[in-house]
Amino acid sequence: MTPSFTEILRQHVNRADYRPSTKSELARELGIDSRDRAAFRQALKQMEESGELVCGKRSRYAPAPKGGGPGEKLTGTIFFPAGDKRRHGFFRPDPDQLERPELREVEGDLFVPGRFTATAMHGDRVAVKLTRKPAPKWHRHVKGRRDRITDDDESLEARVIEVIERGARRIVGTFRQHGRYAHLFPDHPSLPSTFNLEGDLLGARSGDKVIGELIAWESPHLPPKARLTEVLGRPGAPGVDILAVIHRYGLPLEFPKAVREEAEELPDAVDDAEEIARREDWRDREVFTIDPEDAKDFDDAIFVHEFHSDEGAGWELAVHIADVSHYVKPGSALDKEAKKRGNSVYLADRVIPMLPEKLSNGLCSLKPEVDRLTHAVVMRFDAEARQTSARFVSAVIRSRRRFTYEEAIARMNLTRGEIDHLDPLEASLGHHLKRAWELARRLRERRFQAGALDLDFPEVRAVLDEKGRAIDVKRSEYDESHQLIEEFMLAANEAVARETKNAQVPSVYRVHEDPDPDKLMEFSFQAGGYGYRTGDVTIRAELQKVLRAIRGKPEEHALKIALLKSLKRAHYSAEPLGHYGLAKLNYTHFTSPIRRYADLVIHRVLRRLCASRTGESADPTPNQGRLAEIAKHISETERVAADAEQETRQMKLIEYLVRVSGEGEGRTFEGVVYDVRPIGAFVELTDLLIKGLIRKDDLPGGDHYRFDSARNRLVGRYGKFQLAVGHKVRVRVVRVDRSRGFIDFRLEQ
Repeated sequence: MTPSFTEILRQHVNRADYRPSTKSELARELGIDSRDRAAFRQALKQMEESGELVCGKRSRYAPAPKGGGPGEKLTGTIFFPAGDKRRHGFFRPDPDQLERPELREVEGDLFVPGRFTATAMHGDRVAVKLTRKPAPKWHRHVKGRRDRITDDDESLEARVIEVIERGARRIVGTFRQHGRYAHLFPDHPSLPSTFNLEGDLLGARSGDKVIGELIAWESPHLPPKARLTEVLGRPGAPGVDILAVIHRYGLPLEFPKAVREEAEELPDAVDDAEEIARREDWRDREVFTIDPEDAKDFDDAIFVHEFHSDEGAGWELAVHIADVSHYVKPGSALDKEAKKRGNSVYLADRVIPMLPEKLSNGLCSLKPEVDRLTHAVVMRFDAEARQTSARFVSAVIRSRRRFTYEEAIARMNLTRGEIDHLDPLEASLGHHLKRAWELARRLRERRFQAGALDLDFPEVRAVLDEKGRAIDVKRSEYDESHQLIEEFMLAANEAVARETKNAQVPSVYRVHEDPDPDKLMEFSFQAGGYGYRTGDVTIRAELQKVLRAIRGKPEEHALKIALLKSLKRAHYSAEPLGHYGLAKLNYTHFTSPIRRYADLVIHRVLRRLCASRTGESADPTPNQGRLAEIAKHISETERVAADAEQETRQMKLIEYLVRVSGEGEGRTFEGVVYDVRPIGAFVELTDLLIKGLIRKDDLPGGDHYRFDSARNRLVGRYGKFQLAVGHKVRVRVVRVDRSRGFIDFRLEQ
């Protein structure tokens, strides 16, 4: 039997005298006939994809290294950036493999070139082999500047050799039929561009939004196979757009039966006299809440009073948090489902809660004029707003008032004389708000003096009608009422983190690691494009100077988003690594157990710690290893929720933009150029905070424009017209791709 080209190559490259050779050199060395070159190249490609051969410097092929170095199989998860048609991916090794010798030099995820991703899909668990690839002669560190790298520098790459387990088999997309052939075109840009459909088509019509299930993907050279499982409906039908997002991200629409039954067994009100007697009674105190207008789950309530003693004057702040842990016990159906969900998800038209409504909007929500159980942090601050003590108590409260942020800021803006003319309860609460803001203001000042970054900015959301259609927009300013609650929640979270850390008990922390200096320099370059002179932004004080300089400017939102992209993403960890953005050594999440599983875990940890000091009993808490697993899981669920929330909000803002842009002769919008590329100028609308592109081809006058990368601008012929970062413009909508969220503007002069 004549050996295959694969076997011939295997024997040749494993000879003792073999030296790495190019594709052409191998063909000559083996005497491959020109008629067999295509089959020979295919065999070479398959051996490379399987990891048996490595293509190294100057495209020379060598056997993959054996035993412990690059080339040995690793397992982990593969991710694909959205919109990359070349299917380049990134491999994240399993935690138990991070100590492998070949990974010690690796920081972050490993690059997987598109030609080596095989049949892997986003989120799949895969096996890979590592290879060394020469780094390019030129490497771009900072936009507009390139640094030379020698040919001797190498980098590690991964190539998929096996798909171990599919991360998700559900595909949401658009159904198309051509004769007897049916296809599913997925919405998610990281998936293969098309799936061949088999089986029952469920009456779907071309253009319908549908859900499919992956059957198989046998070769990267052929489309994957899928079958339809559900037809959502026509793209423009009410609610279909949001349903498509829900299914695409795998968000749950219902609670399992066991969870619903367990929730129904809970009481409708706080009426356990024995439990109330066991707790500190705060029902006669002026406790109140401040929340968004449309909120129903009130996690937190506050109480502030000034005191004077022999040691001096100061404030006492009590932050009362709904005691979810009293009702949701470890290992229960409610607990398992909450852990699985990780957090509530706030979409444009609905909330997908972490806990059933009986808990989230009922028994645990700190509504006014009803008894509620809380876990409280009671802190004392001196006259300079330095914390002097903190204690942690189980309490019962009866909230006196539910303020919306709008109501709170209106009350805070009244003079003391105007407040005195209100009825007695409202007047008392008005003075309470004034007192609370005085403490919050000083806490805020101290935080920024310590190096915290001011990354707060207004938010714009679409207002929907009863059918889920965008009919208006609402802008939410980050005013003093928001800042008041933020500072008190930060203080409580920090106090809890310090307590668990000093006690050296296993816990979960909210961490934000120090940023990559190169990423910060990229931000510095972008700020320079707006005309701002920046110092060394790796120094926190210099970064704060930039943030102060852009405050209130049209480009503030765009530059703050750019800075956020330069920073690492905050996440949960079993290690107290500190929080860069907040400039805190100790930080956790304690204040929202109705909507975040992390906070529920922290409540249990803190209660067990307090119980151990008094000899009382408390629910068990996970060990360090288990908490590390929980932290990783809830970090992932948080990321999924954030992406889904952002997508639905952007979707509805675009829907509103499309509707109003066609009114009359066509509405125009003010915007600011926040980036310029060879393709055109990117603009952010000042009022709606929606981003879009003025394509170079759509610029007025039919002029020829060149891209000036040094000054981040487009320059017309003879320099008569310029469009640069920071320019204020007026634009009109000309094209919208709703499925991808792309908008093209035309410049109006």
